[in-house]
Amino acid sequence: MQHQISSLVRRIEALEAEAEIRRLQARYQFLCDTPCPEPGVVDDRDRIDRIMELYADGCLWQGVGEYYAGQFGKAEGKAQVRAHFERFWAQRSEPALVLNAHYLSSEQIHVDGDRAEGQWIHLQPWFFADGSGQLRSSRLNNGFRRIDGSWRITRTRTENVFVAPLPAGFASAFPASSVLMEP
Repeated sequence: MQHQISSLVRRIEALEAEAEIRRLQARYQFLCDTPCPEPGVVDDRDRIDRIMELYADGCLWQGVGEYYAGQFGKAEGKAQVRAHFERFWAQRSEPALVLNAHYLSSEQIHVDGDRAEGQWIHLQPWFFADGSGQLRSSRLNNGFRRIDGSWRITRTRTENVFVAPLPAGFASAFPASSVLMEP
């Protein structure tokens, strides 16, 4: 009986870890959306601060493969990962990016004690102020570690699946800001 209880506890702990990792990954994607739906985010520096809270010391953010290796490169450690995000949000495109949203699918999370791996396929529409847009898809292979009882991202690796232009005017009626999560 004790063995069965121990086995059940391990299974419940793994399920709880998967749920926390799922929320962690979703929050990361949520914070990267435009407009940012996180209430109280005052600017991109604040957004980056909140993203960096999700990462462990010694983390890695890397674009891999023939398309993303050159576009994103490799950032090691929190200072370099922060600089990666600062470069991204410092770039002001013309026309301006008015909407992007991250959709995750094909989830696989594998927990091994205080470490875990997660894979997803990601789909992301981008819409610009002039009505143009593109649809991007990538595969994610991320690492996680439980630190002081909370899961943190240790590795973000992304590889391009495709980038496709969308016809002009493909989407309309999207908000300039998000109020969904506000009280």
